[in-house]
Amino acid sequence: MDTNEILDYCLAKKGVTETFPFDNETLVMKVDTKMFLLMGLERQPLSINVKTDPEWSAELRERHPQITGAFHMNKTHWNSVSVDGLKRELILKLIDHSYDLVFKSLTKKVQIKINNL
Repeated sequence: MDTNEILDYCLAKKGVTETFPFDNETLVMKVDTKMFLLMGLERQPLSINVKTDPEWSAELRERHPQITGAFHMNKTHWNSVSVDGLKRELILKLIDHSYDLVFKSLTKKVQIKINNL
């Protein structure tokens, strides 16, 4: 997958916005006001940070050398994923999982508002 495919996939989800809160190279995808994906636009190979359930994180890190604890983030909940060599289905599953975890952490009122978009 490339940057544009990941960006398009994320933006197709309800309530998602793209921001650059840190610098001009780190794209942050948010649902409402909460981050669910970060992507370094200038970084090669392409890498994304996604939120992941801690138990699944451990399993992913054992199985895939491309998945490690996310730099500058809580490594219990965030993984860096080098997309090279990973199946598209796994990358999409990781993005969906991250979005779902963050969406579920939003208030019911905000969830309802987003679902009605």
